[in-house]
Amino acid sequence: MFNEKKRSFFGRIADAILNKPEIDDETIDEIEEQLIIGDVGMDTAMKIVDKLREEVRDNYIIYPDDLREKLEEIVSAVIDKGEAQTLSDETPLVIMMIGVNGAGKTTTIAKLARRLQDEGKTVLLAAADTFRAAAAEQLGVWGERLGCDVIRQHEGADPSAVIFDACRAAKARGVDVLICDTAGRLQTKKNLMDELSKMDRVITREFPEAARETLLILDASTGKNAVSQAKEFGATGHITGIVLTKLDGTAKGGIVLTIADELDIPVKFIGTGEGIGDLEVFDSAAFAKELFAKEGN
Repeated sequence: MFNEKKRSFFGRIADAILNKPEIDDETIDEIEEQLIIGDVGMDTAMKIVDKLREEVRDNYIIYPDDLREKLEEIVSAVIDKGEAQTLSDETPLVIMMIGVNGAGKTTTIAKLARRLQDEGKTVLLAAADTFRAAAAEQLGVWGERLGCDVIRQHEGADPSAVIFDACRAAKARGVDVLICDTAGRLQTKKNLMDELSKMDRVITREFPEAARETLLILDASTGKNAVSQAKEFGATGHITGIVLTKLDGTAKGGIVLTIADELDIPVKFIGTGEGIGDLEVFDSAAFAKELFAKEGN
């Protein structure tokens, strides 16, 4: 799931545990330090470590392997949101993709469209990011590669008008999934959030029978800034899930724990590369296990 560069931040935790014959208070302190270095927020890190100390005390844990196993369980519990971590399988389905420019939104749309096509679903794309130069063209190129039609208008057009056209087209054609690209930046944050809320209202009005998902795209390499973005975008309405991109690069991974814990939003997908197939369904147990894998394993 993750490459060695990203894993190395948390591999140090495994080393801190496994390189000692028995664990002690210093070991727990070192785990807390490495969690924070790995982009886990202070409150979340303290919650994890407090629970770990409790388990060590109540279950008389003294051996390294037992401690690592317990740490994996605690972390998995923090980020596991149950059924909410899966994308709705209902059709028709409308997915609004939101997030700042540069987070990998358009590429993620293409990856998600391919995944849905591989599941046998028909997909329609809406190019509602009409403010960013060449955004519609970029989505159009992906549409051609994927064999997906793209509903679009001229640059600078009203994004909600594009959404309106796309909803009408999706209903008329009977497509399974409509994926809507949206703006990531306007003159002010308020302008952006107001525009996103307007698009959401158009979908509700024009396509009420459709199931809904609102996925927030976050660049994992931005660390704690991603949490701030999630809070800002959360003000526009109910975010049903997060897609974390660029977990193949400098991202430390701890941001996943903070988002799941502090914001109570499930991570549904992770982007692990630039390829069209590099979008994985998020698995909390596998994530926790790989985070604390010993270096070189």
